Amino acid sequence: SHSDLLKALLLGAVFYIGLVILGFIFPYLVKTDKDSHSLFNVMTVYTNVGFIGIPVARAILPENAILYVIICNVMYSLLFYTHGITILSNGKEKMNIKNIFSPGTIMAVISLIVFWFKITLPPIIANSISFIGNATVFLSMTLLGVGIARSNIMKGIKNIRIWIYVLVRMILVPVALFIILKALGRDSITILGLTLMAAMPIGNLPLIQSEKMGKDTELLSSAIAISTVVSIATITILMTVFTHLI
Repeated sequence: SHSDLLKALLLGAVFYIGLVILGFIFPYLVKTDKDSHSLFNVMTVYTNVGFIGIPVARAILPENAILYVIICNVMYSLLFYTHGITILSNGKEKMNIKNIFSPGTIMAVISLIVFWFKITLPPIIANSISFIGNATVFLSMTLLGVGIARSNIMKGIKNIRIWIYVLVRMILVPVALFIILKALGRDSITILGLTLMAAMPIGNLPLIQSEKMGKDTELLSSAIAISTVVSIATITILMTVFTHLI
C-alpha cells in the first residue's frame, strides 16, 4: 500500500542518517590514522546492500520485504555520489549528481513507481524481469569471489580495527536496530528487511571510487574480503535469531 511505501521511505532515510552519523564517529572510536579515517567512514555507511543484499533478501525474506531492500539501494546511490564522494576525497572532489542516475538506481526508482501505482506488467515482461533477477544471484557471487581472490586477506586478518568494525557494524548495529524496531512495535517484514540490510558486509563501490582517486586501497580491499567472508556466519546467525524472536 501507499502507507507501506511511505513508511519504508521514512525508515530508510532515518536508517541512513544514523549510518552517516555513525560513520563520522566510528573512525574516532578505533583511533584510525589520517589516511584511513575517510575509508572507515565510508565503510560504515556504504555496505553491500546491492550485490549481496538483493540476492540474500530474495532467498530468505518474504517477497514484500524486498521493498526495504529497494529503498536502501536508492538511499545508497543518492548518498554515495554526494556524501560518499565528498568524504573519500576529503572535500576536494565535487558531488557528481549525474552518477546518481545509474542503471541500478533508475530501475529501483521504476520499481517504486510500479509499486505506488500498482501497475501490473504483461506476463512476458514480468517473467523476463524475474529471470534476470534470478541470474543476479550467480553473477553477484562470481564478482564477489573475484574481489576476494584479488585482496590481501591475510594481512587484513591481523588488523584489529577491521575486527572491531565487524563487531560494531555487522553485529551490534543490526542487534540495536532490531531492539529499536521491536520496541516501536514494527511488523516482522520491516524488522527483518532493515536488519538484514544493516548486517551487510562492506560494498565494492567505495573501493572502485578510491582506486579512481588514486588512494591506497589495501585496507579497503582487505576489509571487504574479511567482512564478506565473515558475513556468511553473522548474517545466518543474526537472521535466524531475529526470526525466532519476532
